[in-house]
Amino acid sequence: MESVKLFGAWPSPFSSRVIWALKLKGIKYDYIEEDLTNKSSLLLQFNPVHKKVPVLVHNGKPICESLIILEYLEDVLPHQHQLLPKEPFERSMVRFWAKFTEDKGIAIWILFRTTGEDQVKAKKESLNMLTTLEEHGPLGNNNFFGGEKIGFVDIALGSVIYWLEVIEKIVEVKLFEATTFPKLHKWYNNFKDVPIIKNNIPDQHQLFLFFKKLRDNIMEPTPM
Repeated sequence: MESVKLFGAWPSPFSSRVIWALKLKGIKYDYIEEDLTNKSSLLLQFNPVHKKVPVLVHNGKPICESLIILEYLEDVLPHQHQLLPKEPFERSMVRFWAKFTEDKGIAIWILFRTTGEDQVKAKKESLNMLTTLEEHGPLGNNNFFGGEKIGFVDIALGSVIYWLEVIEKIVEVKLFEATTFPKLHKWYNNFKDVPIIKNNIPDQHQLFLFFKKLRDNIMEPTPM
């Protein structure tokens, strides 16, 4: 019998990626919610390098980092929903765009954590990421980056956009405009309307309260 456990945290977009993949594939798993201010000894045991979520534990073996976990699920527990194409070139292109989203999406978190010139720079880099995906990404006229069903890139980018909407409200900037990014907006509406995504996505108001408090703590002046 397969044993699958997921150590995650509800505010984490990276945890949501793995939850979506597990749900799409119909894989049964036990979920362990972590308090990131007081991490469990098991989490530290399973991820001693980065000490963060998500961690998937399959038959006692831990796999860390959300996109690596998704690839692992595809290779070892493929089940009913294929996230990656089988053809090697197409698979390499999917990996390219997922990595692009991962690397460039860092700017959104910098936008959240900074002010002034650093924030202006992060805003520009975030817009460049969205523009590249709009103009050069592999979406085409499809409903999803994975074609007619959610795939690897959809999960990677979906977590970025959903959390971006929260961050936009907190830092009071608007980046993801429907008039500027019509293809991405159409895709995103398709993505978040898929029942498995809709039913397994954190409440945006709760996310707003969580990240607003976090930003306030980050911005609080350090006592002299």
